[in-house]
Amino acid sequence: MRQRFFALAAAFAVSCAPLAQAAGAEPFARPQRFSTQDLSAFADARIAALKAGLQLTAEQEKNWPALEAALRDSARARISRFEEWRDGAPAKFDTDPIGALQRRAKNLTARSSELEKLAAAGKPLYDSLDDAQKRRFGALVRAAIDERMGRRRGMGRSGQDGSGAGPD
Repeated sequence: MRQRFFALAAAFAVSCAPLAQAAGAEPFARPQRFSTQDLSAFADARIAALKAGLQLTAEQEKNWPALEAALRDSARARISRFEEWRDGAPAKFDTDPIGALQRRAKNLTARSSELEKLAAAGKPLYDSLDDAQKRRFGALVRAAIDERMGRRRGMGRSGQDGSGAGPD
């Protein structure tokens, strides 16, 4: 129990570090963009939180590396898509709706493939979990997906205007 608490606390601290820095900034200063290193750290924290929350047995640990590798591959691909979008696509969305649809289709196809790999990598581990671990697995994975998609419970897609513009 203590180990789980400390692991979750560490993951929370890593996730909130950039927010603490931003709190000391000028009140109306433009927020800094997250770097690749920041996004990677957030992914690491989500993976650590998932593992800590599951409290895997020694036998279940054998199935963890495949899922972890798939999660890391998915995070790297998402960061790559985000950087590509951040570095040029927002302006293109305003002037090229067909190009935006084509980019969205390409990204959805890539994301579909990543999700299939995640499901295949996670199935052996999930099948070995007890009922309590399965509940936690579902809750932790849903929370991570909602966070990655910019969703808040009851709010739908990201974006103040509800447009959900973004790479995923």
